[in-house]
Amino acid sequence: MFSVLHRAETVSRLDSETFDLLVIGGGVTGAGIALDASQRGLSVALIEKQDFGAGTSSRSTKLIHGGLRYLKQFEFALVREVGLEREIVHRNAPHIVIPERMLLPIVKGGSLGRWSASVGLYVYDMLAGVRRKERRKMLTLNEAEEREPLLRKEGLVAGALYWEYRTDDARLVTELAKTAYSKGAVLINYCQLDNLTVVDSKVVGGAVTDLIAKQSFQISAKKTVNAAGPWVDRVRSLAEEVNGKRLHLTKGVHLVFSHERLPIRQALYFDVEGGRMLFAIPRDGCTYVGTTDTNYTDDLERPQVTRSDVDYVLAAINRIFDIRPLTEDDIRSTWAGLRPLIHEDGKSPSELSRKDEIFVSRQGLISIAGGKLTGFRKMAERTVDLCLHRMEEEGGRAFIPCSTHDLTLSGGEVRNAPSFLQSLPEDTVNYFGKTLLSQLYHRYGGNAAGIAQAAIMREGPPATALILEELDYGVNHEMVTDLSDFLIRRTGRLYFAKAEADLHAERLNRDLADLLGWDSDRAQQSIDTYRKESEEVVTFV
Repeated sequence: MFSVLHRAETVSRLDSETFDLLVIGGGVTGAGIALDASQRGLSVALIEKQDFGAGTSSRSTKLIHGGLRYLKQFEFALVREVGLEREIVHRNAPHIVIPERMLLPIVKGGSLGRWSASVGLYVYDMLAGVRRKERRKMLTLNEAEEREPLLRKEGLVAGALYWEYRTDDARLVTELAKTAYSKGAVLINYCQLDNLTVVDSKVVGGAVTDLIAKQSFQISAKKTVNAAGPWVDRVRSLAEEVNGKRLHLTKGVHLVFSHERLPIRQALYFDVEGGRMLFAIPRDGCTYVGTTDTNYTDDLERPQVTRSDVDYVLAAINRIFDIRPLTEDDIRSTWAGLRPLIHEDGKSPSELSRKDEIFVSRQGLISIAGGKLTGFRKMAERTVDLCLHRMEEEGGRAFIPCSTHDLTLSGGEVRNAPSFLQSLPEDTVNYFGKTLLSQLYHRYGGNAAGIAQAAIMREGPPATALILEELDYGVNHEMVTDLSDFLIRRTGRLYFAKAEADLHAERLNRDLADLLGWDSDRAQQSIDTYRKESEEVVTFV
């Protein structure tokens, strides 16, 4: 099982075996590479110095989308590739990649007029291969107002509807990691790269430290891939001086409100002064809004939401929606994430390309940077293709093409929530209710059935029984190593159910301590770490 309880065995394998591929970084790019490579028969090791997805890959806008705004930059190839990828990722993980109809308000003086929006969305649909029934629909002023009564009437001239896909980014990383594990990959979180190992002028793995056991060891590999996101240049610098192309980090911030305070009827993509656009997306009794796009040079591990970020997003919301103005007091939670883009002289953050690029050092370190959440599968394909071509040239292995385009991820075998509910015993559905069980499905897919069936045997209220059983599942099947792993990245509760997360934190931490055999100091460290993160999401610097 993909379990923290088997961590010692995992470390032993990493220390003793020689792998075809060592992947540095356990975000969506690294997990995607591990899955692609293991699916093609390579032996793969993956290390992540934090938790899986703890960096950029749990802090995105949580959309699998084609990037409508990239049409303005004439990046047609990028729009086509990620547009086509939306349907593939939805097919492979239907429980966590969900079609979402998006309303684009057309306002006087906005970045898109009626004609340009119509043409732009038409091109967008054609490039992305959107099915006819899901193609864009232009709305009159009255139709736009009917679709979203909260839109401010002043300046609104029309609207447009088009389709995107909503996701849980951290859950996507988890399902990729679990599926890669099922294909033979060896993955570990809280394991830090200390240095690269170079023999005869070739990178052949790395020196690492298990941050849980405080144990250092070597991982040997024929090829090493640097998929460390915002840390890519730091890893590159271990091989050689970083010259030429380099990272340009930008920060994106999202604010979360109760849906009662911002009760939009569907997701929206709307204009903001200065030429940017923001998303407003309803989810699990909340509405979240973002994202900003500003240059970033501070702490990579803990990017913070600033008061200027908050003021910017609040002003945008209060300008577009005719509601009692939202204030800082209405914010339930927040998150800030970093985009590891490729630097281009003279360009602002919003003008930088979202295309990915691969850099190969003289010693053979393969680094990949840039890109979008939506394009992770193609980024992985290009990276593994390069590794295999090099292995083929060196006489070690025949090239095998990528096959992840039709690979169902863990949990994806049950196609939708109604099918999941129908598969459960009637008494289970009656006990927990369809709402709780549907939320469980959209977190774990088909794997939710076992959680529900085990939870029904627990004492206490249904919701409490479920969260306790989820924790047990997380420890045994999803490498939950700390309370924050569970409440932030495996379940998203800190962002979308913060009051519930805070309420159950002490009990969950005690159960986790029992499951993992912690002493009192380790248990205190876990709860203290969570409390600090819980405070940070409502504290603005």
